[in-house]
Amino acid sequence: MAVIERTPPAVAQPPSPAQPEKGWRKYWHLYAAISPFYLIFLGFGLFPVGFSLYLSFHRWDGLGSMEWAGLSQYQYLLSDSDFWNSIGSTLIIWALATFPMIFLAMVTAVMLNSAVRFKGLYRVAYFLPNVTSVVAVAIVFGSIFSTNFGLVNAVLEGVGLDQVAWLNTPWGIKITIAALMTWQWTGYNAIIFLAGLQTIPGDLYEAARMDGAGPIQTFFRITLPLLRPTLLFVLVVSTVTGLQSFSEPQVLLQTSSNESTFAGGPGHSGQTMVLYFFQQTFDNNDFGYGAAVAWGIFLVVVLFSIINWRLVQRRGED
Repeated sequence: MAVIERTPPAVAQPPSPAQPEKGWRKYWHLYAAISPFYLIFLGFGLFPVGFSLYLSFHRWDGLGSMEWAGLSQYQYLLSDSDFWNSIGSTLIIWALATFPMIFLAMVTAVMLNSAVRFKGLYRVAYFLPNVTSVVAVAIVFGSIFSTNFGLVNAVLEGVGLDQVAWLNTPWGIKITIAALMTWQWTGYNAIIFLAGLQTIPGDLYEAARMDGAGPIQTFFRITLPLLRPTLLFVLVVSTVTGLQSFSEPQVLLQTSSNESTFAGGPGHSGQTMVLYFFQQTFDNNDFGYGAAVAWGIFLVVVLFSIINWRLVQRRGED
C-alpha cells in the first residue's frame, strides 16, 4: 500500500517593514512648499547679481554681442573723476541728512515715550512721511525750495535776508535733498528708537531719580548706553539707504528735455552714485561699465557700513 505524503500548508510570512526614507526624501513635501520663494529669489535676485558681475567684465550696449574687457572697466572706474564726484556728493548729502535725522528721531522718540495721551495718534502722524510717495514729496519740496516762489525764500525775505537759489547752487541742492531725506526718515527711525526705549526697565530711571540724577544725566548714563544696539541698527540702515539715494534727487532735480534726468542738476551737484549708475547704463547704453559702477557702489556702501559699525561698537566698549 502506497504511502501518500502530504505537504504541510505554507505559512504566510509577515511583510518586512518598509525602510524609512533618509535625507531630503523624507522632507520633500516641506521643501516643495518653500521652493517658490527660492525659485523666485534665484530668478530675480541671485541670477541678476551674478550676471551683473559677469557683465562688468564685458562691453555691451544691450543689443549687440558682448566683448570681453577684463579688468579694464574697473581700471577706468578708479580713474573716473565723475564717479568720484558722485561719491563725494553722496557722502555729503548722507552726512547732512543722517546725523540731524538721528538726533531728531531720538528726541521725538523720547517725547513719544513720555507722552501720556494720544500716543497712537502721534506714532501714526510721525510714521506717515515714510509711507508717502517719494515722488509726491519731492515735488512738494521742489516747490518749497523754489527760487522765486518758494516758501523758504519767502521766510528769508520776511526776516530781511536775501533769496537763495536752492536748486541751482551746489550746496543749495545738497541741503534741499538732505532736508527731504531727513523729513522722510525721521518718523520711521523715531518709531524704532521708541521700541528700544520701551525695552529699558523703568526701575533704572526710578533709582536714578532717587540718587538725584537729572534728565540730562539720566539720558547719557542710562538711556543712551542701553539704546546703543538700536542706535547701531538705525545708523547702519541709514547708511545703506542714504548711500543708495535715487528717487529724491532724480525727481527733485528734473531738468529740461535736452539734459539727462540723471545728471543731478546744474554742475552735477546732486548726482549721487546711483544716479551716475543710471546715467552710464541707460543714457550712454554702456551696460558693462554700468555693472562695474554698481559693484563699485556696493563696495562703498559695505565699507562705510563697516566703519559706522566699528565706531559705534568701539564707543560701546569704551
